[in-house]
Amino acid sequence: MVSVLIIGSGGREHAIGLALAKSNQNPSLYFAPGNAGTATLGTNVPIEATSISELVTFAKQNSISITLVGPEDPLVMGIVDRFEQENLAIIGPNKLGAQLEGSKKWAKQLMTKYNIPTAGYRCFTNFDDAATFVTHHDTFPIVIKANGLAAGKGVTIAETKASALTALKECLVNQKFKDAGLEVIIEDFLEGDEASIFAFTDSKTIRPMLAAQDHKAIGDGDTGPNTGGMGAYCPTPLVTPELYEKVNETIFKPLLAGLQKEGIHYKGIIYAGLMISKEGDVSIVEFNVRFGDPETQVVLPLLETDLVSIFQAIYNETLADITLKWSAESAVCVVLASGGYPNNYEKGKVISGLTTTNQESIIHAGTKQENKSIVTSGGRVLGVVSKAPQLTNAITTAYQCVNDISFENMVYRSDIGKKAARYN
Repeated sequence: MVSVLIIGSGGREHAIGLALAKSNQNPSLYFAPGNAGTATLGTNVPIEATSISELVTFAKQNSISITLVGPEDPLVMGIVDRFEQENLAIIGPNKLGAQLEGSKKWAKQLMTKYNIPTAGYRCFTNFDDAATFVTHHDTFPIVIKANGLAAGKGVTIAETKASALTALKECLVNQKFKDAGLEVIIEDFLEGDEASIFAFTDSKTIRPMLAAQDHKAIGDGDTGPNTGGMGAYCPTPLVTPELYEKVNETIFKPLLAGLQKEGIHYKGIIYAGLMISKEGDVSIVEFNVRFGDPETQVVLPLLETDLVSIFQAIYNETLADITLKWSAESAVCVVLASGGYPNNYEKGKVISGLTTTNQESIIHAGTKQENKSIVTSGGRVLGVVSKAPQLTNAITTAYQCVNDISFENMVYRSDIGKKAARYN
């Protein structure tokens, strides 16, 4: 009997659980800590994602076959190293490999060393030095990033010198992001359209997945502040077959070769955040060391290869024997968020309409069971996912489902997936 422990509590983890549940191996699923949606797929375990010792104990006591890490924090903390010390099967990079996301400086140095295309950059730990650099900089906008993990909030696109100096001061003087912001990366601004491609790797072989496109801004037409993602669709016509091959040859293969040369045994997921220029040039905006959210919600529903078998092949380093098969359909995910998100948001709002829709198309993110009701407990609450042979049909169906669901001050974009039309 195969049992899988999925660490995390968001929409990504629910989507991973749904994909695993389709396996003909009929796995028993455990989620730590999970949410109201994952509770319908398996067993929620009241252990936080960063409580590594407790997770190790649970995996041993419950004879977990394999563990999958959803969020970045436990990976950067070294959860994989701990599990491996206990001879427990786990999918994810070790602490050294997790620096690809945990330290932007480290990732930039790796990309430079192995000729992986990315924006030019400088690193600073001293405010006066950074301010001098910005003051003498001629072209704006520029991008200022906290070096470490800052919960997705450590990036500023500075349109002016004044806003750049403010961002530097927040990191280096006011220490808004604590240790994560004690060093900053100042990057050249890349122009173009963004796309995301995940890849599976077992340290020897790398297998890219379908290309998706996220919608970061809170408002229609990409207006308002950035969020963790207000929706996504897959595949995106922005990434043509030729461009997909270019990404594989100039990014994924050199990255894997570079990790091997550095002696880093990387087994897990790599997320490539891409910027694609009008001329078709591709650059890396960032690498992540796990599945992204909400792109996972539209990529995995199109995967036809058994996900349990893929995870087993990654752990056993036999990924070369696996062929990824994909549906020819399109998928779209519309995120329903709490009032106030991405700033201070409301919680505890009763969600209605969940029982009147196709349960498998609703991904839970910030939800919890409270008595007989399911209530909001996060900024991004639900993701409504639809598949169809044509993207336009998937979009229509998703929004029909959105109309069935309600909670007080529910926020969502009405244009998810529509930018695909500009690439056709």
